[in-house]
Amino acid sequence: MSAAATDLEPALDAPTLAALGALMALTACGGGGDSAAPAPSPAPAPPPAAPPSAAEAARFLSQASMGATREQIARVQALGYAGWLDEQFALPASATRWDLLVAAGIADISHKNDQAGFDAVVWNKLLTSPDTLRQRVTLALSEIIVVSIDGLGSGGWKQFTTAAFLDVLEANAFGSHRTLMQQVSLGTAMGRYLTYRGSAKENQSTGALPDENYARELMQLFTIGLVMLNPDGTPTMVNGRTTDTYAQADITGLARVFTGWDVDLAGGTTDTPNFVRRPMTQVAARYESGAKTFLGTTVPDGTAAIDSLNHALDTICGHPNVGPFLARQLIQRLVTSNPSAAYVARIAAVYADDGSRVRGNLRAVFRALLLDDEARNAALAGAPNAGKLREPILRLAGWARAYAATSPSGTWAGIGNTSDPATRLGQSPSRSPSVFNFFRPGYVPPNSALGSASLVAPEFQITNESSVVGCINFLQRVVSGNAGDVAADYTALIGLADDAGALLAEIDLVLAANQLSPATLAALASAIATMPSGTDAARRNRIYAALVLVLAAPEYLVQK
Repeated sequence: MSAAATDLEPALDAPTLAALGALMALTACGGGGDSAAPAPSPAPAPPPAAPPSAAEAARFLSQASMGATREQIARVQALGYAGWLDEQFALPASATRWDLLVAAGIADISHKNDQAGFDAVVWNKLLTSPDTLRQRVTLALSEIIVVSIDGLGSGGWKQFTTAAFLDVLEANAFGSHRTLMQQVSLGTAMGRYLTYRGSAKENQSTGALPDENYARELMQLFTIGLVMLNPDGTPTMVNGRTTDTYAQADITGLARVFTGWDVDLAGGTTDTPNFVRRPMTQVAARYESGAKTFLGTTVPDGTAAIDSLNHALDTICGHPNVGPFLARQLIQRLVTSNPSAAYVARIAAVYADDGSRVRGNLRAVFRALLLDDEARNAALAGAPNAGKLREPILRLAGWARAYAATSPSGTWAGIGNTSDPATRLGQSPSRSPSVFNFFRPGYVPPNSALGSASLVAPEFQITNESSVVGCINFLQRVVSGNAGDVAADYTALIGLADDAGALLAEIDLVLAANQLSPATLAALASAIATMPSGTDAARRNRIYAALVLVLAAPEYLVQK
């Protein structure tokens, strides 16, 4: 705590910091008959479901959006959960990251070899786009099907390459999973990131073999995983042991499919970024036209490259593991780190058949996932194994959405690359350190109560002493308007600021869905009540302090 106190801005005075310590301590401590008889009356129709309360709506939005707002809370209450989802599904897509980069002048050749503009357009979408469900889903997909701007190697136009990849994820977020995997596999971004762009058939004279990176990760991380699964996501056991989904021979065979693909330079120049947006094209001399065997199937000798690719993706996306493997991770990204096997099975079943015999309908998957009883039942949410640690990106986005943060210059320079755990969030969108994402879906903190309880906690993989302090200090700077031109609108809070209890109640609802305990709220209110009040400057300081304290509260950090 002393390290945090050293770096916090003046808006957090001693009483406020004392409250921060108190709330940490509180959490640590609590933690058949007669034909003449009249026909029976029909059963009465069930009463219509009551509209969600404000807290229930806010909790739903913590899972289904980039952050709750008073307006969205009211919308969920008016439409109901399903109605709100339908409205979001129907919203037109917002401006693409590519177009935002072009509009900012980044397509100029002077930016060919830098990353200029990337963080600005990514944050702009996450923090302000009206299609908030689509943005949340795109973020989730980007943490499962990973491309990191920092891992693209040479070739230039990294910001456009990664922007194009995110735009593909977004465009397919509510569409066909099979179509998504086709576009990902032919995209320049993935070709560069997992190094199969330019991969060539085996050269017996030199011993060179096709690049195996994408073939391996496509199976291991993006679609089927390492072990065979039951429909509920639990491992299939044979004689007490798990069964591998694939072997090295499958990687080798599948790698032959991804030979001959390279960037499309039909435009004849790399001085503009347009080539990185086009799907990769085939170089016949590099393609392995021979038979390719993997996952129990064989692509016949002489099959054209695109037909080989289709054969491979049909096989992989039709694998029985894909539904439970993907369902579990999507639930983890939106709702809870430790979903029950029954929850996984229900969502995997929707992946297999959306009710119209369509496989891989992501809209149906996300709808079922967010409306499932395990997501919506508040009683289930109170269980010790429920919920998830709120990842840093979502902490910043929750604040920004709640209070309509803007960057008049459009650069979001006060936010930028937030990867540094000591001074910023310790996480920045599309800047994962590896293809394994920022955190693994099966991560267990070592020597922890979570591990003893056989629970996983993915987001804890980027949580340590440095990142905890760095994140809250960074959020404090942003909240108090000390992050470039990034500024929030606290109009709704100014009138409450003289009443510490009312101020915290409003923030607790919008940011934490009323999940802060009475003891925590009392501790925070006691501290804020000691701060000066009665002037706009004093009220703003109270608002800054209250926001930071809620953002630091463990009951907020664990999304239930």
